[in-house]
Amino acid sequence: MYLNRRARRMGAVGILLAAPLLLLASCGRGADDIDLALVYDELLGGSTTAFAKGRSAFELSARNLTNEERRAFEVGDSFFEQNWVTAPSSTTARDGLGPAFNAQSCSSCHTHDGRARPPADDSDPARGLLLRLSAAGTGGTADDHRYGDQLQDRAIIGVPPEGRLVIRYEEAPGEYPDGHTFSLRHPTYTILEPAFGPLHPDTMISPRIAPSTIGMGLLEAIPEARIHELSDPDDADGDGISGRPDMVWDIRHDRPALGRFGWKAGQPTVEQQSAAAFLEDIGITSSLFPNENCPPRQPACRSAPNGGSPEIPDERLDKVAFYTGALAVPSMRGVDDPQVERGARMFVTAGCGACHTPRHVTADDHPIRPFRSQIVFPYTDLLLHDMGEDLADGRPDGLASGREWRTPPLWGIGLIETVSGHTNFLHDGRARSLEEAILWHGGEADASRSHFMQMPAQERAALIRFLESL
Repeated sequence: MYLNRRARRMGAVGILLAAPLLLLASCGRGADDIDLALVYDELLGGSTTAFAKGRSAFELSARNLTNEERRAFEVGDSFFEQNWVTAPSSTTARDGLGPAFNAQSCSSCHTHDGRARPPADDSDPARGLLLRLSAAGTGGTADDHRYGDQLQDRAIIGVPPEGRLVIRYEEAPGEYPDGHTFSLRHPTYTILEPAFGPLHPDTMISPRIAPSTIGMGLLEAIPEARIHELSDPDDADGDGISGRPDMVWDIRHDRPALGRFGWKAGQPTVEQQSAAAFLEDIGITSSLFPNENCPPRQPACRSAPNGGSPEIPDERLDKVAFYTGALAVPSMRGVDDPQVERGARMFVTAGCGACHTPRHVTADDHPIRPFRSQIVFPYTDLLLHDMGEDLADGRPDGLASGREWRTPPLWGIGLIETVSGHTNFLHDGRARSLEEAILWHGGEADASRSHFMQMPAQERAALIRFLESL
């Protein structure tokens, strides 16, 4: 079965481009009629795919890099892994930390290039969950005037941290129609010890967990026209799904561009996503974001020494962006497992593929050679979707409303426990399993969640097994 699917995969570009339409059409047919060549393949990242399944599964480079590209990858890796230090320092290549910050390195949050988790308790020093802030009454378009657009819970000597995050959970039990039970935990976020006075009671807060960083270069290589083709902002086809693109500003090219990265698709390129994280998370300036992240009412922050202007030169930023872009997607596991096959069919019949679009073909003229003309399976349409009130953060971000989120890729999701040591999912890590993550889906995904809940237990288990194989 797999060899036949692989042969079809290699020979039918016309079918590949029509894949989403065929998948959607399959939703109204029997599960056994679905062409699985359109749903999965062992080579999730095409020729870039790495064959690894241990703790380092997310740390490998794309397999098709040249020796020169591998050297650039390794240099970028060193800047991704190493801690930044307070300026001035003899370590001039890595000084300029803060003044206020959330982490000292990229890998502090993306350990092993994997996914972060929320703190287990109030004393847990785990990094990787941050709070985005917006001033009350601005519709989410302006920073909080005292705390900026992100709560900084750490700072260099002489600069006060902005505050401390505390999370509380309330369990909400539920039951499937077949009598099996489950429980979902609802988080509440509180900022303690605010250094510059209490936040306005209407301040909008959005928790964001650091996702895994694999396959970002391939996502950037998907043609923009392809993403617009998948959008249906007015639900013209009446299927209840109205995904739409987020158009953001590409600073490097000084023009509007499709948002692809971040939980609300707020960044258009791997480079800009990397530069924004350097500034907001570590306090490192770049040519894209040259101003220190110090709000007007924080004088100690504004007067602190810096590590130069910019603190990370373009050459080093390019290497970090190349590194994160060239991190390989691990191969799928269990492609010949009958339960995986059955789960893939359940994935399609439940309508999951309508947003988690399985297959794309990358552009043949992409600037980075290894990512060109790749048949990939990221399971995302890169569009914004209304996910319902239960997952809403209430904070608009660009064109995204307080109920909308970008469809996250699913490739590598089955290795999160191996790589990152946990099974926390969704934008804030509230889901403790893939099952809970599905059960949190609402809004445009409500029909898919209902379909999942109506499945017999063995079919639910098969769908989870399919996700674990990715």
